[in-house]
Amino acid sequence: MNLRILAVSFLAFAAPARADPPAGFDARVEAVRAVSGTPGMAIAIVEDGKVVLAKGYGVRRLGAPEAVDADTIFTIGSTAKAMTAVALATLVDAGKLGWDDKVVDRLPGFQMYDPWVTREMTVRDLLVHRSGLGLGAGDLLYIPRGSYSRDEIVRRLRYIKPATSFRSGYAYDNVLYIVAGRVVEAVSGQTWEDYMRERVFAPAGMASATSDYARMFTNANRAQPHARYGGPVRGTGPQRVLDEREHLPQASAPAGLIAASAKDMARWLQIQLGQGVVPGGTPLFSAAQAREMWTPVTPIPIADLPAPITETQPSYQSYALGWEVRDYRGTKIVWHAGGVYGSTSVVVLIPDKKVGFSIELNSEESEPRHGLMYELLDHYLGVPPRDWPAKFGAYRKTRIADARAAITQATAAPAKTRPSLPLAGYAGRYVDPWYGPIAIARDAKGLKVNFTPTPRMSGRLEHHRYDTFIIRFDDPGIEAAYLTFALDADGKVARITAKPVSPIADFSFDYRDLAFEPERAGS
Repeated sequence: MNLRILAVSFLAFAAPARADPPAGFDARVEAVRAVSGTPGMAIAIVEDGKVVLAKGYGVRRLGAPEAVDADTIFTIGSTAKAMTAVALATLVDAGKLGWDDKVVDRLPGFQMYDPWVTREMTVRDLLVHRSGLGLGAGDLLYIPRGSYSRDEIVRRLRYIKPATSFRSGYAYDNVLYIVAGRVVEAVSGQTWEDYMRERVFAPAGMASATSDYARMFTNANRAQPHARYGGPVRGTGPQRVLDEREHLPQASAPAGLIAASAKDMARWLQIQLGQGVVPGGTPLFSAAQAREMWTPVTPIPIADLPAPITETQPSYQSYALGWEVRDYRGTKIVWHAGGVYGSTSVVVLIPDKKVGFSIELNSEESEPRHGLMYELLDHYLGVPPRDWPAKFGAYRKTRIADARAAITQATAAPAKTRPSLPLAGYAGRYVDPWYGPIAIARDAKGLKVNFTPTPRMSGRLEHHRYDTFIIRFDDPGIEAAYLTFALDADGKVARITAKPVSPIADFSFDYRDLAFEPERAGS
């Protein structure tokens, strides 16, 4: 039944007028949403400065009747990085900050692992993913729900070893956007949350947008997060409502914890396409800063994409200040995707067409987000349409099936091996320089690990082979990990390393960056 609706809706979608949203678009969205199992979503479209769509679809919470509307707020994840960049741009316009100011001059006490990098890193460097840190480095300081303050997260940067040399390559990170938030605070004298509310959202006319969890939870018209998890690979199993209060900490908000409605996002699109001018004529930021924020800085390597999504592969792509700049079918696209804890989003600008759109979901499905993104791009670029939701759905299923097969093979019962030590020999407290301590305890059921800086991140150790164990976390939403113990010449644990069990685990579970050693007195 759903597949028939999807096919009929696709035919309606296939012959649109080019100056307006696609014909039959509402039916198409509902069909894609239903087939993918997405509870709710919101879409905003702006054409030539005018809002032509700001609408909700589906429900705020699975199993509940409250509908998503244009005022329902969604957590938008990393699409909010551009909003942190705008906060900095307003300070640049005010003459209080420069993009190439040294971070250490604005934030005394800031320190990277390498002293030279500490001295040379600029505000621009914080935003463009060329610091030398590895992919997602430091994310475990606050993911899935860390206890460290914003200041403490910034302080611990000095212990994270670089993966490459400074400014030599691209690796996406979140932690330096937290530093950018602290720069806003140091320069403005306000908290990042207050500055965003007073100097960005209010003048922008983004009435429902908030960067503060406490304020978000007072808004009854908010979407609840959902995800498929519990199996060997996240993205499988039934759609589940997540506990929205089991969220990332407020300390990490400048990296992407902003909630906004379709109406808010429509205003954001108008301002971006208007080079910083708010509808009505008041500038939020100058045209000069608009150009700065869209100017590519760090080239992003282009990986070959498999069928059936090969045609989405760009010929160039770079990271700017909170935006990715690339081409699609020869046309420049300024865009960003976002995803956090059961909510996903995408924001796309087509400057040459004076068109922008945003898609917000209260789930982690790829068919509505990327599928509808490319159908809208095809529509506004005037190229023959393709059934992109079906293509992204097929890609996702293949990727998950391959990952499940890899996990099954990797965790299959090997020839019998035994740990080198009695289980009690692995127990103790261990410390990683940047993450902090873990505690491993022996009880009647075996070994249990507790990642103490991260509330409720604990689980059983299941023997895998030799001195490697698999952590089965009590919270099934946390990616399982291998822990490997290395012994010294006296047969005692000298070091513990880790890596995800799933080959497609989210990069924010950066277990590979961990290296624990036994805690010593006074450490």
